[in-house]
Amino acid sequence: MQKKEFSVEIGGKTLTATFSDLTDQAHGSVILASGNTSVLATAVMSPNKRGEIDFFPLVVDYEERFYATGEILGSRFIRREGRPSDEAILGGRAVDRTVRPLFDNTIRNEVQIIITILALDKEDPDILAINAASIALATSNIPWGGPVSAVRVGVRENSKEFLLNPSREEKGLALDAIVCGKDSNINMIEAGACEISEETMVSALKHASEEIEKLQEFQRKIVREIGKEKRSVEIQKPAGAIEKLFDEHVRVKLKNVIFSEWKNSGILKEQWTALFKKELPDEQIALAAEYYEKEVDKLIHTEAVERNTRADGRNFDEVRPLRVQAGGISPILHGTGIFYRGGTHVLSVLTLGGPRDAQLIEGMEVQMTKRFMHHYNFPPFSGGETGRVGGMNRRMIGHGALAEKALIPVIPTKEEFPYTIRIVSESMASNGSTSMASVCASSVALMDAGVPIKKPVAGIAMGLLLETQGTKHKAQNYKILTDIQGPEDHHGDMDFKVAGTRDGITAIQMDVKVDNIPIKILSEALEAARKARLHILDVISKEIERPRDELSPSAPRIITKKIPIDKIGSVIGPGGQIIRKITEETGAEVDIEDDGSVFIYGKNGSAKTASEMVEKIVHEYKPGEQFEGVVSRIMDFGAFVRINPYAEGLVHISELAPVRINRVEDVVAIGDRVPVVVKEVDEKGRINLSVKGADSKIFEEKLKKMPPPSANNSNSLPRRPRFPRR
Repeated sequence: MQKKEFSVEIGGKTLTATFSDLTDQAHGSVILASGNTSVLATAVMSPNKRGEIDFFPLVVDYEERFYATGEILGSRFIRREGRPSDEAILGGRAVDRTVRPLFDNTIRNEVQIIITILALDKEDPDILAINAASIALATSNIPWGGPVSAVRVGVRENSKEFLLNPSREEKGLALDAIVCGKDSNINMIEAGACEISEETMVSALKHASEEIEKLQEFQRKIVREIGKEKRSVEIQKPAGAIEKLFDEHVRVKLKNVIFSEWKNSGILKEQWTALFKKELPDEQIALAAEYYEKEVDKLIHTEAVERNTRADGRNFDEVRPLRVQAGGISPILHGTGIFYRGGTHVLSVLTLGGPRDAQLIEGMEVQMTKRFMHHYNFPPFSGGETGRVGGMNRRMIGHGALAEKALIPVIPTKEEFPYTIRIVSESMASNGSTSMASVCASSVALMDAGVPIKKPVAGIAMGLLLETQGTKHKAQNYKILTDIQGPEDHHGDMDFKVAGTRDGITAIQMDVKVDNIPIKILSEALEAARKARLHILDVISKEIERPRDELSPSAPRIITKKIPIDKIGSVIGPGGQIIRKITEETGAEVDIEDDGSVFIYGKNGSAKTASEMVEKIVHEYKPGEQFEGVVSRIMDFGAFVRINPYAEGLVHISELAPVRINRVEDVVAIGDRVPVVVKEVDEKGRINLSVKGADSKIFEEKLKKMPPPSANNSNSLPRRPRFPRR
């Protein structure tokens, strides 16, 4: 095996890139390691163009391998990897979003990047995956505009010190952000935060950019030493006939449709499609479709940068009309929120469950129980289209995860609110950033359900239009767009989603269609996003200002208790008999944790009934407490009285009556209900009871009505019950 290694220290950790002939059929490959975590990245380009398509066919696959953990994972019946986990899907998206903008999107040869996790320890594989993909592409013969580098930057709570590439085990981060870029600019961000300020976020980006440049120089050194010469790829250019046909039939209508009648843009595009299919040869059809998109792109950029005009006529910092509705869908649902922002409409529905409803995640990277879930659906009708229904794709999982990340900082702890919370956001109509609309609708649903969130969260998508110079977009002149929609979303240079509360940012996701964006522009976009977020929160607060005081009547109830640790076994019972009996008799679920925390979950009063049963089991009896019990056993020396289904005590024969008796049966029988008082509890926890001390007046009244004692036994009382039978 031939092998060559390169190393660099980043953030106090050594990063090692290993090249060998292990994957010598791939056009570019590398094994990148940090600590004991290592990933393999390979890149391959097909030799020929793919059919008559009008898009760049890039595929990024992120492959988890259970052996990477040193464990045999998976189902007991299928001990192998199955469908990709959410972590794998999100990792693949991060790689794709970073490397894609650096390709010439007119390439029609297929490119496939495969990331394989070989070993997993404390370091995050997603950061390694992005850098490994860059190195594999940069050293290959595939034409690409990299390298590009990635770091993770964190900030601990109550600290201003930045952490570079913190390990997966480091907790308590107020900011956890993946930042990618080149040339001191940024081209991808994925961040979760606990209400950090815009100033802190900008400082984090600057700190990350400094470290990214160290990685860039490391990659450039590798490329200089072992990089392959880039292959030439045939890129077919549109013929003059396409431009002529477009000028004659479409150009005169284009501006009016895009800037005044956007809803009719699809009709114009269909007319153009029908025209070029009729007039042009087959080999020009894909180019003609692409030409239309380029002309729309050019028009939108020119009008914005040179003439200060947006497609829908709004000011650049203007949010479209908003509408918010809390509840009102059905009394069966526990909480709902509807959010309109222009033509984007989202319905979020919240369901509350018990602790057992939490999601158990046992993946390669993550093993946890998840009690807050946000899921996102995008049915075809949302975009006015037909299509396949069912299943999930990368976009749905990515949008759902982003909204979930934005909401997590305001979700109450399990101790404050022990419910499992699931929100499903349905994109009902899409015209720009349904993911940020999902954040807003979900905040409303949480408050409508009575979940005591700390604060509502809102999100907004910011855009950017850069000056066009030839075929390149330059950052000298630009327009930042608030609340992008339609053509701005499709043709803009940046999709910058920012979510947060009134007090700070909770999530950021940024994608670009250009090489990279200067931090100065991002700083301006963050401030514009803050103003828009406050405006949206004002509108939300007019509909529902705070969480409702009571849960929905249809929602289950959870009662929490704390019991002594030494009583846990008593509640569970031998082989779980007692806890199963509680569940069977009440229909409620009872969960007990090792510290004695008890969570009782049920509907229609079942939780209260189960709670009372648990209380009886763990009740610590004290002298003087009075009960009405049932005689369960009779002995020569006294009677055992059951004071609840789980506890009984002994009434000594001397404590049965205020006078001396010879036989227990002369006073009580099995099944009699008797008043008792706790006399003492001994060191072994045994309860001693007294009947005569409970209510002596009962005996006095009964003695008055009794006939005189018999002559042959003056100390005995007449036999048979003196207490009512059960």
